[in-house]
Parts: sequence; structure tokens; C-alpha cells
Amino acid sequence: MAGQTITLRLTIHAPVPRVAYSLQDKANAPVEARIASDSPLSFDVPVTLTDDTRFTGPFVRREGPTRRFVYICIGASAGQHGSEWSRRAKIDIHDIPAALLAQARDGKALEVILPGRGKDGTPACATVRPLQPWRVV
Repeated sequence: MAGQTITLRLTIHAPVPRVAYSLQDKANAPVEARIASDSPLSFDVPVTLTDDTRFTGPFVRREGPTRRFVYICIGASAGQHGSEWSRRAKIDIHDIPAALLAQARDGKALEVILPGRGKDGTPACATVRPLQPWRVV
């Protein structure tokens, strides 16, 4: 089935400084690991959007018939040996509005702003809900 590559930008607001963050590919390997500072941290994720609006690609995971998401690894999961954290953040992508997907097909990147920390101040993990909805950038 044909598809088009679009770019999803995952921006982590207020990540925990001196902690590694990375994307995770389908082989569970960290990709593009970098150490956070006090500034927001962004990952541009290429995904394939099929003609019937399904998401596929090397970073896209699936759960059930419709849920699609991308993982961000944190600490030891991102390859930072000796980190006190070994976590993943799950970012849902299956619920991006169709109007935004149409703009992504026209070459626009889509961005979501994610929390960098949980209520306890440690790196946000598990299913992470956006601080702001998806938008065109």
C-alpha cells in the first residue's frame, strides 16, 4: 500500500537536565540519543501515512487495530549507563486530527508539546498526555 512520509515533531517541555532521551525504533534500540538541558528537547520523527491514514514506519508501534504510538526512551533505556532512570514515554499518534494530517501531506511538520516531568519531578513516562494539542509548524 502506498504511503507518504510526514514529519512529527515531539517536543519535551522541561525535560530533566543531564538525563538522556532518545527515540526508540522497532528493534527497541535508542536512536538520536541526546542529553537534556533546561531547554525544550525536540525529536523529528519520520512516519509513513498510508492512503487510508494508517501510520507505519521504523518508529511506529501498534496496539490493537487502531492505536499507533511512538516511544521516547529515557535514561538507561536511551543508552545512558548509570542513570537512575530506565523509562519510556508512549506518545499516541493515531488521534491526530484529519485536518492536520492533510496539511502534513502538503509538507508541513506537525508538533506536539509533551510534559518532561511527572508530578514527582522525575521524567514523565508511560502514556504521556500532551500539554498542548498537535499543531502545524
